[in-house]
Amino acid sequence: MSIPLATTSLSVNLNKIALLRNSRMSGIPSVTEAARVAIAQGADGITVHPRPDLRHIRPADVYELAAMLEVEFNIEGNPFEGAVGDYPGFLELVRKVRPAQCTLVPDSPDQLTSDHGWNLKQDGPQLKPIIDELKARGIRVSLFMNADSDDIELAAALGADRVELYTEAYADAFGSDQQQAVLELFMGAAERAQAVGLAVNAGHDLNLDNLGLFASISGLAEVSIGHALIADALMLGLSDAVAAYKEILVNAAKEPV
Repeated sequence: MSIPLATTSLSVNLNKIALLRNSRMSGIPSVTEAARVAIAQGADGITVHPRPDLRHIRPADVYELAAMLEVEFNIEGNPFEGAVGDYPGFLELVRKVRPAQCTLVPDSPDQLTSDHGWNLKQDGPQLKPIIDELKARGIRVSLFMNADSDDIELAAALGADRVELYTEAYADAFGSDQQQAVLELFMGAAERAQAVGLAVNAGHDLNLDNLGLFASISGLAEVSIGHALIADALMLGLSDAVAAYKEILVNAAKEPV
């Protein structure tokens, strides 16, 4: 009798919901309501990546989500970002809400999105006390890493619980003659991580087309998906939304005030 493989968890990143909300002052769409919808449809967790410029997720969103979530809350960001204006600093946010997981990412405040993993030989000494503190607070720690990094094993030595593999290279190669070679690179990175006791997460540019193949990687614990999922929601859900608005107008015409 074969033993079924564990299903990879899906953590839904809500940054783009907040980005759309911030373009108006109405509070629509609601970040917390989006979280409820995602969870109702089977999401295993919610991810946010607050940044100092408050371009999308704001501190208030972090606090409200922490108060309501009964699934895994994953907060990702640069642990070296300090307080700026209404942004209290990344670690201060994490200390206040104690999420289930904290994913440390080496992005700078002016980056459009995360685009590289840690150089642990360089940054490890500064990360070590932060990792120690987070784990002492009962927070699982994941480090954002490139699949071709020589430092994956060092993540375990620093005390991290997981690595999150940065998957843009896989997404770029998907459908090309480089697809298999790049997939094998990620498979090898996952094997290296698991060999030293690290669980493996992944994220960035995973979508409906390329996710299935990537999820075949043995032992993949979690994927975090935001941009593509929200873009798909606009298309897959737009038909029902337009129909609902049209129905209201048709019914109003039938029963004038």
